[in-house]
Amino acid sequence: MDKAQAVKKHKELAAQLNHHDKLYYQHDAPEITDAQYDELRLKLEEIEREYPELVTPDSPTQRVGTTLSTGFEKLEHKTPMLSLANAFSDEEITDFISRVHKFLGITNTQDIEIVGEPKIDGLSLSLTYVDGKLVSGATRGDGSVGENITPNVKTIHDIPHHLAGSNIPTELEIRGEIYMRKEDFNKLNESREKAGEKLFANPRNSAAGSVRQLDSSITASRKLHFFAYASGHLPASLGLKTHWQFLQQLKSWGFIINEHIKLLENKNEIAKFYDHINKLRSDLSYDIDGIVFKVNDLDLQKRLGFVARSPRWAIARKFPPEQGQTQLLKIDIQVGRTGALTPVAHLKPINIGGVLVSRATLHNEDEIKRKDIREGDTVIIQRAGDVIPQIVGVIKEKRPKDSKEFIFPDHCPACGSLAVRNEGEVAKRCVGGLTCPEQAALRLYHFISKNAFDIEGLGMKHIETFYQEGRIASPADLFLLKQKDETSLTPLRAKEGWGPKSAEKLYEAIEAKRTIGLERFIYALGISQIGQSNAQLLARYYHSYENFKRSMLEAGKSDDNQYRTELTNIGGIGDSIANDLVDFFLEKHNLDVLTALEKEITIQDAKKVRQDSSISGKTVVFTGTLTRFTRSEAKATAESLGAHASGSVSAKTDYVVCGTDPGSKATKARELGVTILNEGEWLELISK
Repeated sequence: MDKAQAVKKHKELAAQLNHHDKLYYQHDAPEITDAQYDELRLKLEEIEREYPELVTPDSPTQRVGTTLSTGFEKLEHKTPMLSLANAFSDEEITDFISRVHKFLGITNTQDIEIVGEPKIDGLSLSLTYVDGKLVSGATRGDGSVGENITPNVKTIHDIPHHLAGSNIPTELEIRGEIYMRKEDFNKLNESREKAGEKLFANPRNSAAGSVRQLDSSITASRKLHFFAYASGHLPASLGLKTHWQFLQQLKSWGFIINEHIKLLENKNEIAKFYDHINKLRSDLSYDIDGIVFKVNDLDLQKRLGFVARSPRWAIARKFPPEQGQTQLLKIDIQVGRTGALTPVAHLKPINIGGVLVSRATLHNEDEIKRKDIREGDTVIIQRAGDVIPQIVGVIKEKRPKDSKEFIFPDHCPACGSLAVRNEGEVAKRCVGGLTCPEQAALRLYHFISKNAFDIEGLGMKHIETFYQEGRIASPADLFLLKQKDETSLTPLRAKEGWGPKSAEKLYEAIEAKRTIGLERFIYALGISQIGQSNAQLLARYYHSYENFKRSMLEAGKSDDNQYRTELTNIGGIGDSIANDLVDFFLEKHNLDVLTALEKEITIQDAKKVRQDSSISGKTVVFTGTLTRFTRSEAKATAESLGAHASGSVSAKTDYVVCGTDPGSKATKARELGVTILNEGEWLELISK
């Protein structure tokens, strides 16, 4: 695909993945299978490999998890809880081993020990111990900040409240997976069915839902278990040299590690171990969805380090999905916040691998046509550990005689507005915008969400109700709610379920948010591709709202002017994101919304960024043959210290680090007057 098509496809895939991340991590209610999610992610990664400039700090490929739900205190992880890169074939595992060898600068003939661990399909947990005593437990959350679920964690018998034995550090962070056994999951669903309660879809969701109860007595009533497998940071005082030694140390402290974990002495043992565990999989008392392979040597792990969302020294080899047949009862069309129309298949419930599934996303119009999927069809579905399966195909011999081709609507089912499909996109979109109830309510909810205005007491149901009643139509209406209610024939304080006190409490919560930081305000606007990371970048660069707005308006006057150039030169902001920003400010309706908001709120200037290192904010280029570290290692170190590691030299480059035979990059650096360092000078600089 060409650049324009790639930009549009990247935007669409990023939006889908952001949506599914939120459902999975925040609500424990995924709509698609792991396999479907992985397929979307692979497509996004493929685009970003072809067009690296589309990679942004808040791209789904650069982060893990999502924003936190309400109800729990936040707990910051001292070391980020990252995810793992996935492999789906033996060839990809071979590539992983080759990348490890190349990064470390060693030959492929040199064996590296690998630890193989069954990948438990549960909820990731971080435990903190001080002087051997359990002091806190937190979910993964967004990878940096999790939810404090300490009281619930203490009800799980597998988790020691005090560490046993000796060699216990003053402070220790242990990570692992909370899970529910299949037998206990089935018994729990049986009891819920008798009580007329909604059934859990699978053991992973039941474990996540159980441990995230505000009432810890509910958690205690559920049979949860825990496997330990990692540490946020291993104190040097432990004297451990390998991951395998660490696992044995975990057992001596009183933790349970998975009984099938194995030390593999060379890469030839990896495929054998995978086949062995894959055959055992259905007989295990708990769900696994793959195998994690980790470099055993801790010093090598440290050298390999991390990329944006995953370690270089580990990878997850995923299992192939399980399949079954069922009937497709109905196809519904759902409308998302951006107006995208997504078809959803309602299935006759079927149990696959111990999981009851009843819905599947059909992705888009092309997917339905390509597979010729119709209501009433018997379909082949497959799952890889989650609620919603993927529809692989149709068994046409079983198709009803009166079957009719599904006609995708050309008008929005929510508001009746035209649904159009822009060139290069696969999804039809409702053009109704804020006039569409499905979009308007979701956009307004985004505006008041946790990482935006964070108005306490306002939830999605309130927003939907207020919108339907005509109380709010745009963000500024929120701050006029009390004023309008005073002259309303049906004021909020007189509505059933509210009353004067609860209404006044809401008014006070809204008033308390009339002042907001620039970063949160930019995020709250809901501009396409502007997540928290990009909002932060923009706020730090433009510093004030006035400067930001003026610059965006000026950037929209020409594709090639000073303001547009400044925008695309911000690290992490490429042409695609710049286009979305400019398009937002070119839309008169959006400017009207901003004008109305400016009268009601105060937008604080962004705080000055603290310089954490001698190269923070600098642009560095590495060239020539490096002898004291590999190129990948050097770039990783620079980025970990807050610098931008670029592949080309320009007037904006701060340092060029030269090995032997540096070539044209060093020549260009001299011509531009860029500071040139040798490897020793570079190491001295970053040690300051």
